[in-house]
Amino acid sequence: MKYKNILFYAALLALIASGCKKANIAVDLTEDTTGNSGIHGDVFGIWSKGSTKRVTGDIIIPEGKTLVIEEGVIVIMDTLTKPEIIVKGNLYSMGTPDNPVKFTIEENLRTDSRKFGKQWGGILAAPTSAELLLDNTILEYGGATTTESSTSVKMGLYKPGSGENLPALWYSNVNGKLVVTNCTFRYFNEDCTYIEGGKIIFSNNAFYCTGITGGEGINIKSGCIADVAYNLFYATNTNALKLSNSGDRTPQAHVIAYNNTILNTGWRRPTVKGGSIWVEATVFAELHNNLFANARFGIKRDTKKTEDARSVLSQNLYYGFDQATVDQFQPSKDVLAGKNDVIGKKAGDNDPKFVNYPLSTPMNNPDFNNSWDFHVQAGSPAIGAGTTSFVRNFANGLVMNGYTYSSPAPSSTIGAFGAKN
Repeated sequence: MKYKNILFYAALLALIASGCKKANIAVDLTEDTTGNSGIHGDVFGIWSKGSTKRVTGDIIIPEGKTLVIEEGVIVIMDTLTKPEIIVKGNLYSMGTPDNPVKFTIEENLRTDSRKFGKQWGGILAAPTSAELLLDNTILEYGGATTTESSTSVKMGLYKPGSGENLPALWYSNVNGKLVVTNCTFRYFNEDCTYIEGGKIIFSNNAFYCTGITGGEGINIKSGCIADVAYNLFYATNTNALKLSNSGDRTPQAHVIAYNNTILNTGWRRPTVKGGSIWVEATVFAELHNNLFANARFGIKRDTKKTEDARSVLSQNLYYGFDQATVDQFQPSKDVLAGKNDVIGKKAGDNDPKFVNYPLSTPMNNPDFNNSWDFHVQAGSPAIGAGTTSFVRNFANGLVMNGYTYSSPAPSSTIGAFGAKN
């Protein structure tokens, strides 16, 4: 037996004896698996805190195996091979606010010419993936177009056939669990997420500067029970949220979306599909306390495939800097209004009083300034206008890798950020 194998098995036995629960093989197998040519092929174990991993080909987390990515890990994706991350087992990306995990490309390649992605694939979770966690994780510059040789195409994952621009994240296990919290999605060619099943929490995330031909922030289909709360959506090309029961999976899609802030969405999509929130195909949607500022349209419905009759909308706030924007969110046959919504009639009505975001920013602006502060100030019509009298799907939480992640409690201040004195 080779010396390094003796060390490996000794380490493994020690970890088993200590009762480690973080991964089913709690060592970094990168070197053993891939040698010096970069990471590709089957990968599982732990990627240790603060390390840098260069992915040069598609990687696969095998069914029944787990990859834990610790805080501060930087995952550099090769822009020539445009790798995909295929999750057949479990993936836990566990960053912190000070040391997030980052899926990106080489620093010298992060230029304006690449800001709509297609530089690598995405994270694609097969129906065998029981749990997927992204916590304090940044995903950027992905969304490459699939080809006949793509691993996802060969495995029949995401959409059939080649020629599809991948989302940052695809999840598809109706019996699985997905938690995405405190994450940033940016610089993707189309959708940030495309979800086709599972018990799901999206909370405290930022989705911005994404989509050039399509592009939703969160795209949810049948088979999903989801809470979507305290997220920021800025300049998504199409909608912030697309909520649909399409796909004929069980259970029926039920989404509770509350206390989200949605700005400048939909304007770069030339068709009527560009907007703020789109509901269709008998989705059961509950939409409360969402703040729409300069978004294209209000909550839009497909008049041929309407939402479930149990759907409820209430206490959402709308602001438009100009009259054309205000006119597009007025209730109509295909634009929904809710109980006690705050909807003005004139440009400038219901100024949310953001701390420092200029509401005059062009609505087709795709660029994001990290110094913008979307808290609302004293005197904002958002303060106290929301509701807390609804029941979240996962108030008691989902257990992921031994930790409980709960849907955050709603706030009576409309929007994702609360008030700042």
